[in-house]
Amino acid sequence: MSTIRCDIVSAEEEIFHGDATLVVATGVLGELGIAPKHAPLITRLKPGKVVVTLPSGEHLDFAISGGILEVQPEVVTVLADTAIRAQDIDEASVRAAKEEAERILASKDPKMSLEQAQTQLAMSLAQLSALERLRKTLKH
Repeated sequence: MSTIRCDIVSAEEEIFHGDATLVVATGVLGELGIAPKHAPLITRLKPGKVVVTLPSGEHLDFAISGGILEVQPEVVTVLADTAIRAQDIDEASVRAAKEEAERILASKDPKMSLEQAQTQLAMSLAQLSALERLRKTLKH
């Protein structure tokens, strides 16, 4: 089975380093699936999820706040401002952040800019999506 090395790095730390058979991320123009020997590419990533499929078939879910995806023939690198593994997400704080962002967007509260609120909402939704996928995986 052919693999590609995958590195997911946030501004604070390396989140993941290992071999993968597929890496799926959301670019600014849509969803990208990166398999071994993919053509070189650099693109911006939207806030959302990154799913890494390991050689064993296991899926690892990560939530990112956006960033850059760089693909080389032997390695794919996700450079994110913030990134978190699905199992490390604190659901209560994510739901609170989501509700605050929605409230600010609805009332145009000057406490946070429109762009900041939209980014916070997108990150919250990505984290909740990663949590939901993790729960479905654990049920099977």
